[in-house]
Amino acid sequence: MTTFRDFKLSASLLKALDAMQIDTPTPIQSASIPPLLERRDVIGQAATGSGKTLAFGLPLVQCTKPGQRTPSALVVVPTRELAQQVGAVLSQLLTGTGGRLAIVYGGRAIGPQITALRKGVQIVVGTPGRLVDLLQRGALRLDRVRYLVLDEADEMLDRGFARDVERILGATPDERQTALFSATTPEWVHDVSAKYLHDPVVIELGVDEALVPDIDHVVYEVRSEDKYDVLRRLLDESTTGGTLIFGRTKHGVRRMGQRLERSGYRLGVLHGNLSQPQRDRVLRDFRSGKIPVLLATNVAARGLDVLHIERVINYDLPETHDLFTHRVGRTGRMGRAGRAITLLGPADLTKWNKIERGLGRKLPRMTLDGEPIATPAPSNGAKNGAKRTRRRSGRRSAQRPRQTQHAGSTRAPSRQSPRRARPRLRA
Repeated sequence: MTTFRDFKLSASLLKALDAMQIDTPTPIQSASIPPLLERRDVIGQAATGSGKTLAFGLPLVQCTKPGQRTPSALVVVPTRELAQQVGAVLSQLLTGTGGRLAIVYGGRAIGPQITALRKGVQIVVGTPGRLVDLLQRGALRLDRVRYLVLDEADEMLDRGFARDVERILGATPDERQTALFSATTPEWVHDVSAKYLHDPVVIELGVDEALVPDIDHVVYEVRSEDKYDVLRRLLDESTTGGTLIFGRTKHGVRRMGQRLERSGYRLGVLHGNLSQPQRDRVLRDFRSGKIPVLLATNVAARGLDVLHIERVINYDLPETHDLFTHRVGRTGRMGRAGRAITLLGPADLTKWNKIERGLGRKLPRMTLDGEPIATPAPSNGAKNGAKRTRRRSGRRSAQRPRQTQHAGSTRAPSRQSPRRARPRLRA
């Protein structure tokens, strides 16, 4: 079995990993760390929760030299939450090295961030908009960057950051090392890799390696009018970790949150109408365990990285199998076990069949009594993804890499819930 010691990492990094209680690399880490330590460019495609931060973070810290006042490493991420999460991991890896880190993102005063940069840092983690702002003000220099990472590159495209990202790349030296990590590889990712990466090692991880081993899936077929009662029954189960519930729209999520709170459940709600301080407070309470349940829309939960999520509940179906993979990837992270529960009503069957075709597999269905429901085998002979590592000569050619498809009680003690009949449910 491969361990992190096989990668010839520095003693300080191995000590930091021991303190984090991490000893076995995930597939994306095993595939990415060796070429990155060899100073190769890398394109890594792997599902959410597969360990991409350590995959690029360990080589990044290993090549960083303390004492340089301008950044030698830059990590570009799509959201302020992801910036904070990546920054927290890199801060742990920097322990004992003397290296300094700055995290910059919008929604906060820019003055303290400029002050931190002026004090001298070797690593910067930031969102595209704030990085461009700092460049325009002359507060950030990227001319000595030797290691650049684009993390969740596909999400940066979704958020309209393509132009900002290319401007940031243009401010860095041509001879830098570049790593691009993404859950999917849309057109813009191919364009960026062809233009800015040199002879990259391409790593693609499929469903079997990144998702299936850690997540127990179950799909409950329910009547539409029973969905809410089934959700309450699930929330009444005793759990040791957090629960993340996905709804479809911000208005629906807000109304459901109010309804659950009236029934006595402790939870937080994330939707697009929240201010940044409100969002920060909800995430802080969920990460700390103060609230055991988080109810969110797809957009509001992008970039969410909380290791203690024990289960994901799909109350409303997502639109695509890629969104389904992003949702369920919030549990079962870094080798931890997780559960993904989907509530399937009669009106959802057409959409669900399309999602399963995209996943390339059928997920187990059950009745409310816990009885399995037989489903037909896939008719298209869909194949699960597999890992591929390729080396390309010269700059990226027009040929594109193959895109692999992936696939305690929460009740507040101080309130009484109304008595009402509930369908039986055996998990």
